[in-house]
Amino acid sequence: MKGDTSKNSRRLIGLWLFGVAFMVFVMVVLGGLTRLTGSGLSMVDWRPITGWLPPLNEAQWQAIFDLYKQSPQFKEFNFDMDLDGFRGIFWLEFLHRLWGRLIGLAFGLPLLIFLLKGWIEKSMRLPLVGLFLLGGAQGVLGWYMVKSGLVDDPEVSQYRLMAHLGFAFILYSMLVWAGLSYYKGRQVGGLNGAALGLWGLGFVTILAGALVAGLDAGLTYNTFPLMDGDLIPNGLYSHSPAYLNHFENITTVQFQHRVLAVVTFILCLVYFACNRESRAAKAVALLVCVQATLGILTLLHSVPTALASLHQAFGLLLFSALTWLIFETRR
Repeated sequence: MKGDTSKNSRRLIGLWLFGVAFMVFVMVVLGGLTRLTGSGLSMVDWRPITGWLPPLNEAQWQAIFDLYKQSPQFKEFNFDMDLDGFRGIFWLEFLHRLWGRLIGLAFGLPLLIFLLKGWIEKSMRLPLVGLFLLGGAQGVLGWYMVKSGLVDDPEVSQYRLMAHLGFAFILYSMLVWAGLSYYKGRQVGGLNGAALGLWGLGFVTILAGALVAGLDAGLTYNTFPLMDGDLIPNGLYSHSPAYLNHFENITTVQFQHRVLAVVTFILCLVYFACNRESRAAKAVALLVCVQATLGILTLLHSVPTALASLHQAFGLLLFSALTWLIFETRR
């Protein structure tokens, strides 16, 4: 009877972790939408403790609108915006930040209960508490990113965007891994090198995609597979020093994301061809095909909001499958 209770409690913890991971999934999609719609810079202050409620009356609305009027985005792009127009971009960013706070509650409160009940073994207490603290650090990193677009240039730093998105994917993967460990039972043994390599390659491709988003590089070279008629475009290393091209040269940034995506696509299918019985490999193969198709369509149509958001969402789904693949193939 005690064993059944222990098994049931572990499954409950696993479901809780999967639920939190799903909330992080939604958070990432919302974050992408705030960038695509220009909403991410609508809130020019950060009140992590007191910012639960939106403006409740006309005076409060006017006060935050007046703050927004001092921002570079308003002065350069939205100088003719009225209060109703401001409300239109405010709500998505407010929902994004509110959802982050709800994730903190959804993770922190059950974690405290499970710890008090003694359901979480000693070896997992520090990692789960650490995950909670890292979630808070992600919020700080998000504000650090937003601040870069509130000084002179109404665009956030592509470096900070890459860090913020990359950290979100890592946290998400850790939650999925922990959920699998509790729900399916922790597996022991070494990691499969090929599966781990695919996961790492997928992560680097995601970081490269963040640079594309940060520089709006998807709005150029809207052809595939050639870049305006060239397989290898001119100007890949026009910046000096040379390494900056990989982070600040729009041509290079889009080219390297294309190359990484194509290599990831091919290797995922090769892995599936060699491991056809693996359910995780099947999921990876299916999702990488959908993701590649969405990426190409997003590029060809000059980054429409719906396609770009789907591309990001399926990137996260593919990363979920890659995490599952590592878990399933442990020796």
